[in-house]
Amino acid sequence: MLSMARALWAFRGFVLTSVQREFAARYQNSMLGMAWMVIHPLSMIVVYTVIFSQLMRSRLPGVDGAFAYSVYLCAGILTWGLFAEVVTRAQTVFIDNANLLKKLSFPRLCLPLIVVLSAVLNFLVVFALFLIFLALSGNFPGWVILAFVPVLAIQLAFSVGLGMTLGVFNVFFRDVGQVATIVMQFWFWLTPIVYPREVLPANVQSWLDWNPMAVVVAAHQQIFVWHTLPAWRPLLGVALLALFLCGLGWRLFRRHAGAMVDEL
Repeated sequence: MLSMARALWAFRGFVLTSVQREFAARYQNSMLGMAWMVIHPLSMIVVYTVIFSQLMRSRLPGVDGAFAYSVYLCAGILTWGLFAEVVTRAQTVFIDNANLLKKLSFPRLCLPLIVVLSAVLNFLVVFALFLIFLALSGNFPGWVILAFVPVLAIQLAFSVGLGMTLGVFNVFFRDVGQVATIVMQFWFWLTPIVYPREVLPANVQSWLDWNPMAVVVAAHQQIFVWHTLPAWRPLLGVALLALFLCGLGWRLFRRHAGAMVDEL
């Protein structure tokens, strides 16, 4: 692990340049440029807010305010968006960069690191706008926002571990990527993001404790909607699962790194 960390540090220029290139290329030929980074999540939030908050008159239990449901949606959608981007890109990162792997000599873990840094950069831009919205609408959580840092760290560890594991399997079994895409769609709707947990039957709510992203999303919602510290005990379970997946992904990568290049 120490030697790999040193190798990654030695190639930090390659990593940072790749992140910068990805960020610039994403909006290179569009007229609105980086504005699309804001338009996409905002359009989704506006649609869900109109449908659920206005037409269906949805209300969050124990929360009053005109923007309560919008904050609830933002907290959930931004959290899920970061998770989905890391997992989706990590599971195809070795396939998408097959030419680099076959032609250049560099630490292979640079590729997942580029994915994570690029996703986090995109997330931070939108998250900064979210914080501005909270401040202007009078919904800033105060000092409780400090709990956001460890929750985000747990989420990233879980995302990287899952994405790396799927990425190695996807090199040898291409159906993994197809199945993962379908699972992610169901996973989104099985996570209380656009609806409150309380609208579900009691027996269904108990099953949500086995959904790692339901726990993570709920932690973010507790911070930004209810302005309270998250429940750390369920998050500890997600953290342990994240460590297991990171270890599994690392072990699979180390064992099959050479075979992956031959397969590609």
